[in-house]
Amino acid sequence: MSAERNWGGNIAFHARRLHTPESVGALQEIVARSERIRPLGTRHSFSTVADTDGDHVSTAALPAVVDIDAGARTATVSSGLRFGEIAGTIDRAGFALHNLGSLPHISVAGACSTGTHGSGTTNACLAGAVSALNMVTADGEQVEVRRGEPDFEGSVVALGALGVVTHLTLDLVPAFSVRQWVYDDMPREELGRSFAEVMSAGYSVSAFTRWQDPLLEQVWLKERVEDPSAPPAPAPREWYGAVLADGPRHPVPGMPAEHCTPQNGDVGAWYERLPHFRMEFTPSSGEEIQSEYFVDRADAPAAFDALWEVREHFASAVQIGEIRSIAADELWLSPAYGRDSVAFHFTWIPDTVAVLPALKAIEQALRPFSARPHWGKLFTTPAADLPGLYPRYDDFRALAARQDPSGTFRNDYLREYFPGH
Repeated sequence: MSAERNWGGNIAFHARRLHTPESVGALQEIVARSERIRPLGTRHSFSTVADTDGDHVSTAALPAVVDIDAGARTATVSSGLRFGEIAGTIDRAGFALHNLGSLPHISVAGACSTGTHGSGTTNACLAGAVSALNMVTADGEQVEVRRGEPDFEGSVVALGALGVVTHLTLDLVPAFSVRQWVYDDMPREELGRSFAEVMSAGYSVSAFTRWQDPLLEQVWLKERVEDPSAPPAPAPREWYGAVLADGPRHPVPGMPAEHCTPQNGDVGAWYERLPHFRMEFTPSSGEEIQSEYFVDRADAPAAFDALWEVREHFASAVQIGEIRSIAADELWLSPAYGRDSVAFHFTWIPDTVAVLPALKAIEQALRPFSARPHWGKLFTTPAADLPGLYPRYDDFRALAARQDPSGTFRNDYLREYFPGH
């Protein structure tokens, strides 16, 4: 049998078996003889995007590759490796990835294929670093798609619909250091007045709220440090009405901060500060459900106000909400396609019955802002709305039909949201 449930516990998988090939050749044979098969990453999706009634296949057992080309400033990595497993090697070579998600535990291919993003007003999503990828297609052939080729922008955030990715080539930047500060209790009105200034105040900024109090519980400010050897300038005690935290924090109030990356201005490597959580800890507070919606950055203050107006319909089910900014990209199914974006993230209690009506209220409030749901998280946005939200939706559907005419990689999720082949 396949792995029975996802990481959050809200999805029960229906796959008949889980394949873990140890070579690309073995993977090609498995895919070529399969009627229905889906790639399975680290199971951090909360939607049914990875589910199947056929077979699951994991690339985690493929040979671990982190091949750095210093001249080209790229790293070619095995798809099943997690970001926390590649970051140290990249750093020791003098390089960095431009962005990281809050969890270093997610696989490179899984994060990129669902548009998972990280944070920063000038930072594109994780998939924005992909310059090439290799995948095994439905006929068992291995193909490479490179930036600049006609189908590239449709092949990176592809939801597993085109093939099983084996390797990705990622753009690198010079290694850098980061320090992070946490501020408590920013007034909601202050965030609304100074939204652009707050979100652009650091390399990466996250605002946390339970949507119950006029004060945002925490704002995490991650600053790039150009000279780690220089004495750090002290952080102001007050900042946009918030007060500097008197110790380390966990995003979910009451949870132990030891699971989180170092705060209080302690300088460290990019990969030890950009995520919220340490690689060596499992950060979940137990079973949970997550949802996330992306709006145009220019609409973010109005979208925040719209959500605040309907908070009584969803706040009781929220463990914590997070607000972050992401730069635009050109990847067809990226939630940040074509527009600088702000994402409203919700970590819910593990109660689907309570969460589904909450999603309806949120989606209705965000409808005027053309909110795009995160593919790997729970949402109820109708499939009929997607062509209006994604300008290249029809192009992607046509690409999937050409690449997988027999439907080897299709599942109920893809049939619902991309019908027609």
